[in-house]
Parts: sequence; structure tokens; C-alpha cells
Amino acid sequence: MIKNKIWLSPPHMGGSEQKYIQEAFDTNWIAPVGANIDIFEANLENYLGSGQVAALSSGTAAIHMGLILLGVQAGDEVICQSMTFSASANPILYLGATPVFIDSEIDTWNLCPIALEEAIIDRIAKGVSPKAIIAVTLYGVPYKVEEIRTIASKYNIPILEDSAEALGSSYKGKRCGTFGDVSTLSFNGSKIITTSGGGAIVTKTKELKEKAIFLATQAKEKAPHYQHCEVGYNYRMSNVLAGIGRGQMEVIDQHVKSRREMHEFYVDLFQNIPGVSVFSVPNTDYFANYWLSTILVDDTITNGITNEKIRIILGEENIESRPLWKPMHLQPIYCSYPYYGSAIAESLFNKGLCLPSGSSLSEEDRFRIKSVLVNLFNP
Repeated sequence: MIKNKIWLSPPHMGGSEQKYIQEAFDTNWIAPVGANIDIFEANLENYLGSGQVAALSSGTAAIHMGLILLGVQAGDEVICQSMTFSASANPILYLGATPVFIDSEIDTWNLCPIALEEAIIDRIAKGVSPKAIIAVTLYGVPYKVEEIRTIASKYNIPILEDSAEALGSSYKGKRCGTFGDVSTLSFNGSKIITTSGGGAIVTKTKELKEKAIFLATQAKEKAPHYQHCEVGYNYRMSNVLAGIGRGQMEVIDQHVKSRREMHEFYVDLFQNIPGVSVFSVPNTDYFANYWLSTILVDDTITNGITNEKIRIILGEENIESRPLWKPMHLQPIYCSYPYYGSAIAESLFNKGLCLPSGSSLSEEDRFRIKSVLVNLFNP
């Protein structure tokens, strides 16, 4: 008998989404304008506690738009965390700029402050001052906010905070999505909340938000005809999809709670299994949504059981897992660009694994996951 698939991080509806979608149809506001968008943006602003939110078509679009707002142009250099999804880096190339990749540090797996400053000093010595820093909050664990900001301020380089994985996480009580000069969010199908496909840019001022919306709606000038003085983009979120977002915002706290409970499930499961560690925040300054629960596997201690063997065994039981993000500096498309640091990101990739973490996982799902892993390590 084929067992039901246990997905890594499936969408999880809360119940009100269809009501708000129906409102969009009933009022015939199914374009990138309407009440759902306005309310969804307001809900996000209230949740974050600061900043101005513009809902866009994807997190990638938000990063692209963020780099534009920060003034990045062709020929510029942009520093980017290497261990991340390609969407963090691709918009750099969209603009004709050059990515400069930075290693991780072991505490949060995010941007290494030491390698970051080394890179900035070296790029300036080579005659190019980086135009922006893309700092990622990986798997919902905040980066070293104060250390990265101190370095960025020292060299007068703005930060684009990529919090695609971090809605609901915080550092010293302040929400992720508010730390950058510009910040971005993602509502892809696998995220803490989803709008099917979608994202948002978070700016410090209303003027910047309005600029983002202007550029995201093809940069149409105020005129009775279509007038364009600069390049625009078709990046605005649909009012229909924003209706899903409205419904999701009603259950975001429960989703975060459920993800954190899955993390504790794995902490308990692996506490007596030598060689396997569950990635957790370094101290109480950090609050993680644990979008994905992840482990590191030392096969010199686990009697040869590797992260890949765990992935294969889970897959045979129709349970999805996947390796950590492959660092950008190891990707064929990016391997020729500058990289600073050692091999921490590479080591994490070689040893790490993402485990099923969805907020809708049932007790039966947990039992299946636990049974497979216990039988693997204690045959």
C-alpha cells in the first residue's frame, strides 16, 4: 500500500481564504488593485510593528525592486550571503551588477561578519565600493543583526534584508523584515504563510513604498495616456492572491507555534542519537519561526549514516526531505564570482538536511517520521 506523502513544507490554509477570494470576485477586483491588497499590506505592517509594506508578485521581485530602490546599477558590486536560495542572488544579475559572495558563520548559518568586513576592505582596495549587502535570515534564524549593521554603517553600505524565510522570527523582540534599509518577504507555497505565489517589500518611508508600487506597475506616469519616463515592471500582487494572504494572516501565530513545535519534536527525537544535531538559535536574543527544521549529521559518529542516507530512507517511506541550500559560490552559474570566507557554508551543505516541518503535520505524520528515524539509528 502506498503511504500518503509527507511533504517538507506544504501550504496550510486557515479557513477564511476562500471568503476573501470570493469578495474579490464579487466586487470584480481581480486585478493588481483592490481592498484585499490594501488590507493585507496593513495587516503585515501591524504585524511587523514598523515599516511600509508593498505586496508584490514574488519574493524575487521584491529583492529586485529593493536593489533598484537602493540605487544598484549595471557595473556595481553587491555583497550576498552565499548559503541561500538562488533568488537572493539572481536579481543582482538582472541589473547587470556583480555578486560578491560571503561565507556563513556557525552560530546562525548566516552572513559571517569577519568575512564580510574582509570582503568590503578588499573590494574597496580593488577600487570598487560595494553598493549593497544582501543579508539573509536562513531557515527562520535571524542573522547577527547588530554586528552586520555595525559593519554596514562603518562603510556606509545599505542592507537589503532577505527575510523570505523569516516572517514571525525576531531578534531582541523586533520582527525580522524590519532590520534592513529595505527588507523583503516571500509568500511562496512553502513559506510560513502563502499567497500561492507572492512577496512583499518593506521600506522605511511611505515615499519609498509609493516608489516601489510605481515601478511595480510598469512605471505609468499620471497622464490620460500611457506615459513612461523610466523602466517599470509587472510586479504588483493580484487582489485575488492578496485575499489568500488576508486569511493566512489570521493564523500566522498558530503556524509559527506549530513550526516551533516540530522543531522541539526533532530536538527530543535526536537528543540521544550521537552525531546528529538540530540547528537551533544561539541564545535567547533570537526567536526563530523554524520555517524548516534542519539537522547536521557527522557520519564519523553515526556509524556511517550520512545526511544523504537519511534522505533516501525517508524518501523510500514517501517522506520528503532535502539537502540544505547549496552555496551560491559552488553553483555553476556563480562559481566564477568573488567569494570570501573559508568552507563553513560548504561544510553545512555537505552535512545538513531539511526535515518535514509543515504547520499542518499530524500526530500520525510525526509517528511515521519518528519510526523511520528510530529504526534507522537503532535497528
